[in-house]
Amino acid sequence: MSFLYQLAPNLEALGAELIKCIGQTFRMIFVSGIISFICGLLLGVLLIVTKKGGIMQQTVVYNILDKLIDIIRSIPFIILMVLLIPVSRALLGTGSGVTGSYVALIFGTVPFFARQIESVLSDVDYGLVEASASMGFSPIEMIFHVYLKESIPGITRVTMITFVSLIGITAMAGAIGAGGLGDFAIRYGYQMGYRDMIWVTVIIILIIISIIQGIGNIIIRRTTH
Repeated sequence: MSFLYQLAPNLEALGAELIKCIGQTFRMIFVSGIISFICGLLLGVLLIVTKKGGIMQQTVVYNILDKLIDIIRSIPFIILMVLLIPVSRALLGTGSGVTGSYVALIFGTVPFFARQIESVLSDVDYGLVEASASMGFSPIEMIFHVYLKESIPGITRVTMITFVSLIGITAMAGAIGAGGLGDFAIRYGYQMGYRDMIWVTVIIILIIISIIQGIGNIIIRRTTH
């Protein structure tokens, strides 16, 4: 530890606060990440099956979802956070802190992930879909046994990309008071001038990203056929 304190002199005094902020970041990633994964996967599937020529074609539903996703994606995250503060207060009772950031993080992540899922599912060989239909599969069975099962490596890849993006916006959320590593870097690294704390924060974020990518790569290797 003495070696670390030589490299980052302020780490000894701020270590407890840093650990607290790491925990806040993991809470934001875990809660908003799971909800975003479920909602994004559902929306991505709906986009692929309700589009023109899809197995459950509903062009009105597709057009509404398509436009809504495009509108939300076009709003910069900082502005989106401010716009969603009243929604967060209504749903969670607060518009600030870690809890107050969940709504904005989910809204900022789901449209991006849904588009990624749509892209992955569109690459599924349509011959497999037609073959499953000829064998009497219902639309729900085709979704689970063809679209999702055949796309596990691709879904894993875009999930990794999305979680890396989510880490980035959690840091951005921290910069405007949501807590976490972004808040730590701004408060101590920028406002108080502790440059070593900025580098410590960057290294921790890189480690988190590397772990996520490593887990994702293992899943991709084991599910690719």
